[in-house]
Amino acid sequence: MTGAEIPYGAYWSTPFAKWGGTLAPFHSVRLAAFTARRAMARRGIDPARIEHGVLGLTVPQHNSFYGLPWLMGMAGAPGVAGPTLNQACATGARILAHAAGEVALGRARSVLALSADRTSNGPTMLYPDPAAPGGSPAHERWVLDNFAHDPFARCAMVDTAENVAAREGIDLAEQHAVTVRRHEQYEAALADGQAFQRRYMELPMALPDRKWDGEAGFLAGDEGVYPTTAGKLATLKPVREGGTVTFGGQTHPADGNAAVLVTDGETAREMSSRPEIRVRIVSFGEAREAPGFMPAAPIAAARKALDRAGLAIGDVDAIKSHNPFAVNDITFARAFGIGWEGMNNFGSSLIWGHPQGPTGLRAIIELVEELEMRGGGTGLFQGCAAGDSAMACVIVVEDRA
Repeated sequence: MTGAEIPYGAYWSTPFAKWGGTLAPFHSVRLAAFTARRAMARRGIDPARIEHGVLGLTVPQHNSFYGLPWLMGMAGAPGVAGPTLNQACATGARILAHAAGEVALGRARSVLALSADRTSNGPTMLYPDPAAPGGSPAHERWVLDNFAHDPFARCAMVDTAENVAAREGIDLAEQHAVTVRRHEQYEAALADGQAFQRRYMELPMALPDRKWDGEAGFLAGDEGVYPTTAGKLATLKPVREGGTVTFGGQTHPADGNAAVLVTDGETAREMSSRPEIRVRIVSFGEAREAPGFMPAAPIAAARKALDRAGLAIGDVDAIKSHNPFAVNDITFARAFGIGWEGMNNFGSSLIWGHPQGPTGLRAIIELVEELEMRGGGTGLFQGCAAGDSAMACVIVVEDRA
């Protein structure tokens, strides 16, 4: 148990925008700072009270060498330092763990964990190679080439889903059934004028002007989510010849940012929008699967997080997953003997997209809100990441009294 808490309401996420969409022109670090200034002002969070920060960034941006200190300076907290971390798709959970650790060790009373990524317009990297013919550099398309090839497992990410589907006997029909269900759950988050998302999301999201000091438009909600039906999914063919995973059974790359403030208990009461609600960060787990079986990695990570919390899966009231493939939820549910239908209420990355670093953080924020709506309880977040790895997190929402 970490002793760290999340002040209720002291978090936010932007809508996620599709690859090449509305957020594609914006530098992700500068956009995260632009958003943070406005989000903190609306929530009454004084940047001067933040003692430490951590930035999750998986796609390099111009000048991102300066990372967290640069972002906090732009966000109105120039005295805050901290690291910039990258653990691929597990980055959101990783920076939350870092923040909780700083609080648990007494090194800070308040830590802002913020993640931002832009998969659109990812950089092409040149690596000097003096021994090559003519000294020609090696090059890498940071986003596309890494989606397509794990240098250790020697396969693309979609192949890891096919490997797990084959091992577990998961067919195309069940994957599409998961997608339909996840889309229904996402639709519930849009009901009543996006009532659920308005509990935490920057809506409408302000877009910066050319000078980054004014507003030049707005994004009204997630961009790139398309109506999904069983009939439409039935027309899709597997991406791989002889496989089972279609484009409908996997997520889409996206752009966006998200942030969570982590504090000690006393500070949480002071900075919460509803001090009577206590949000405890209880435990974390990390694991790695056999090479080429990434979607199964969250199983072991979740078991570690639950064991460290002294809990069984039956003690969990709500589960959120980063599910880049429908295969993820099916194999997880089978491993724990539960139904996948009840996981991911109000949506998941399978539907609203995957900016990588912010993805898990948004899911954890939604988990907090779902638990609050049900009157409290225990929540589990779990999700896979590149390198056949995964992270999981247990949180508890309860009445402070």
